[in-house]
Amino acid sequence: MAADPIFFQAGQWLAAAGGALVVVTVVAFLAGWAVRFRLVGVSSFTLLLAVSCLAFALSYVPRVSIPGARSVPIVYDNGSDLVIAAAPADLLAEAILPTLEEVARNVRGSGRTSEDGFLHVRLRRVEPATAGAGRPVVLGEARVELATGRVNLNP
Repeated sequence: MAADPIFFQAGQWLAAAGGALVVVTVVAFLAGWAVRFRLVGVSSFTLLLAVSCLAFALSYVPRVSIPGARSVPIVYDNGSDLVIAAAPADLLAEAILPTLEEVARNVRGSGRTSEDGFLHVRLRRVEPATAGAGRPVVLGEARVELATGRVNLNP
């Protein structure tokens, strides 16, 4: 897992500030200050922000970028074993496999289930068939092993 250093450092600073606010809150309760209940809210919210920043820093994974790939939108995802991305009409033939691999590596496999243990990622283009109607053409398919995350390309 990649840790984002800005959020990790912000989480550490917020945790230190939250700890200091907890100490001030305890002192406020012992001294009977009027702001003691407000300090409970401020310190708990600061600690919540610290935990959120640290969790985001630890769970953040940047997008994979493959040389020669084009950015394409995902137009269908059934949440389990099939993802379909739409290729633009001007996508060159040599960009199909890098684009397909980039989409396959950027789709997260956690929480997905499949009978064969694979996530199928298809790259398709809609070609005109008749006036006002189109026909989808699959340009390639990648299979992502859900257990390991390995990508197999099938042009």
